[in-house]
Amino acid sequence: MRITLFTPFAVSAVLGAAAPWAGRRLPPRMAAWLLTSASVVAGGGWAAALAMLAFTLVGQIPVVAAEGQWSPGVVAAHTPVARSVALACGVVLAGCAVAFAVSAYRRTRTLLDARRESRALPSGGELAVVDDPVPTAFTVPGSPGRIVVSSGMLRALDARERSALLAHERAHLRHHHHVFLLVMQLAAVVNPLLRPVAGAGAFALERWADEDAATEVADRPLVARAVARAALAARHAPRHALAVTGGPVPQRVRALLAPPPRLRHHLVVAHAVLMLVCCVSLALSAQGMDQLFDLASPGHAALSTAGR
Repeated sequence: MRITLFTPFAVSAVLGAAAPWAGRRLPPRMAAWLLTSASVVAGGGWAAALAMLAFTLVGQIPVVAAEGQWSPGVVAAHTPVARSVALACGVVLAGCAVAFAVSAYRRTRTLLDARRESRALPSGGELAVVDDPVPTAFTVPGSPGRIVVSSGMLRALDARERSALLAHERAHLRHHHHVFLLVMQLAAVVNPLLRPVAGAGAFALERWADEDAATEVADRPLVARAVARAALAARHAPRHALAVTGGPVPQRVRALLAPPPRLRHHLVVAHAVLMLVCCVSLALSAQGMDQLFDLASPGHAALSTAGR
């Protein structure tokens, strides 16, 4: 059971190391979905493993043992980890829970503020043009979501480049990229080993919007030029927004000037195997924990005595 309990930590470390490399070698839509699902599985596995390890110590507390009707001495004798390890896991889990609650609250407030901003923007469908000399363009999630473009950005691009920019921003809204980003960021708060996964996922979302825009305008070099010129002109975008200037722009431009990435089946299979290993290890760990506390129950002790 000890190995399976620590397997989610190893899976998280592998994901953190491999995600930036693998994410750039897959079609961005596929990469975004795989990285998001990996964040959910690995983040949940990390929290569940910490909880099970911490409970090996909590289960030895007399009050808890009396409530659960098991022997704390038997649990202490058969626990798979030392008390210090279980205590450390409990402290880490508590810290992760607090960090998750704080981050979720802040991001929820940010999204609600974005909705209010969306309703306050000038009417005119999904596109809102603000009179601002600072070049900027981004999407604001809401009901409905809006594309915000400043007059400065419109002046910085020609007509065809503006079309490419708007196609990019429409892709963010159409595919609800803010949800993907939120899931990956919250998973990285719970599990710090997943921070590279969240970074790779944010890049994949920008690339996904780039590829959608390239398909819509049927001109990859045009989208590359629009991304580059917008990035050179822009200074900043709101923190809650997905913007055409987001992510490592030189890498995005280079990808747009190359053929679309092809699907690499071996990377998809490797992802599926890694997720399966994490899920199976959690199931085996849960089974082992169940057996541990069954062993410590009075019913099991009575059966053992009768067997003698």
